[in-house]
Amino acid sequence: MNITIVGTGKAGSSFATALAGAGHDVRLIHHDELDFLGEPDLVLLAVPDDAIEAVADQIPHSARYVVAHVAGSRGLDELAGHARVGSMHPLAVLPSPEVGAERLHGALFSVAGDELIDDVVSSLKGRMIHLSDEQRVRYHATASVAANHFVALLGHVQVIAESAGLSLEDFLPLAQQALNDVSTLGVRGALTGPASRADMATIDAHLDSIPESERSTYVALANAAFVLAEQRRLTLHS
Repeated sequence: MNITIVGTGKAGSSFATALAGAGHDVRLIHHDELDFLGEPDLVLLAVPDDAIEAVADQIPHSARYVVAHVAGSRGLDELAGHARVGSMHPLAVLPSPEVGAERLHGALFSVAGDELIDDVVSSLKGRMIHLSDEQRVRYHATASVAANHFVALLGHVQVIAESAGLSLEDFLPLAQQALNDVSTLGVRGALTGPASRADMATIDAHLDSIPESERSTYVALANAAFVLAEQRRLTLHS
């Protein structure tokens, strides 16, 4: 299949590497190089979400090819006017072309639109889900929390650790243990620590000791842990 990818950032480069590895003829171009689309079967937009509609408007209309994007929270309205449209968003973090390409193989994709998109995902040995517009935004919000907010959480850990003369690396094994426990026990079963046992004295001591800049984040997460602990208690006594 001839695939032209518009967007040379991490996502576009990851897709280019993965799709070329799957046997497709791939052309990777910048969004201001639309005169060099070639003769594609698929034009895949890997541009910022807010730029999808503007870039799609600059692509000549033709029933010969599908115009699709890789944005997780956007539907097909941004591609209106094109005869054949689609979307394919991978549930994967794409930090570099090499790592991203590896993760795209066998990934879970949210797909919509033309059946050619299903063929592209299948060539990557990917799994597919089809979502409504309402589901799609919530799906993407969940993905952002699972990946981006998780990284932000570890940034919170890093600041507190360094304020104690330690490092993030000292606590990564603990974080990995907790993640493994969630995989095997579920979030309620994996919860430990002062919030899980309503130990307010320890929580207050924590708040007094950590940098002021980190206290609001700590409180928000402790409150979330309180909710999980209460849900577990109600489940055990139901």
